[in-house]
Amino acid sequence: MLAQKESVCSDCWSQHRFGKKAKMMKVLDSAVPIACWSCSIGHNDSTLFCPHCSKIQPPPGGDYFSVFGLEPRLNLDLSALEHEFHRLSRKVHPDRFARAEENERQWSLADTALLNDAYRTLKDPLRRTEYLLKLKGAEIGSEASQETSPDTSPDHSSQVRKDPSRVPADLLEEVFELNMQLEEMRMARKTGEEDHELQAGMEQAKRRFDGLLVEVDQDLRIQWQVWDEGDAAARKTAEKTMVALLDRRRYLSNLVRDVTETLGA
Repeated sequence: MLAQKESVCSDCWSQHRFGKKAKMMKVLDSAVPIACWSCSIGHNDSTLFCPHCSKIQPPPGGDYFSVFGLEPRLNLDLSALEHEFHRLSRKVHPDRFARAEENERQWSLADTALLNDAYRTLKDPLRRTEYLLKLKGAEIGSEASQETSPDTSPDHSSQVRKDPSRVPADLLEEVFELNMQLEEMRMARKTGEEDHELQAGMEQAKRRFDGLLVEVDQDLRIQWQVWDEGDAAARKTAEKTMVALLDRRRYLSNLVRDVTETLGA
């Protein structure tokens, strides 16, 4: 089931000087060779450790995929991802750097935070999809993080009344009917009445929208495959389709949430 902050800005270390070399270093984009602060050998990888001397490095300037040595893609081996996460977590754990230089201790903390953020994002299908789309410049709706963060907005039915254009066209009639049922159920609850027929109708609607959510998830997985295996044109089309599917999914999730909350009130 998908707003993520990027890795810690590496320019923060551009004024540090280390050892006798008194060397100033600036971490650039991952495509540009970066000189290791310890051995001075350049490397192109977005890596937590120097591939030559194995010294810990500042948080890399690449994306979350590169933290785990992966190319950006949507179908991931989650078991392998988890294994690599635990392996790297042990390597950058602050306890291992308790007696190290100050810069290494600070980088251990920063790398650990980056690693945790990257893993939380990539292991979750929806977060992973949103993250990759944002990497590719796609605009995700302002509610893109509602799946993983509390919703502090007014109830969904009032939002629909204010902005009916947000309702997917094929659901307009069903959503209108559902909102009427929600209002009736809330009024009945306030007066202490029970309407079993109304409750049965809402339960049926919930099953219907649950099924639509499953369909959206299936469609998303199809687009994952298209994006992972397609050329530039196919990927661009898949990105637009996934943005639309995510927007539809958020809308359906809000409907299911409102029905569930009302039924359980």
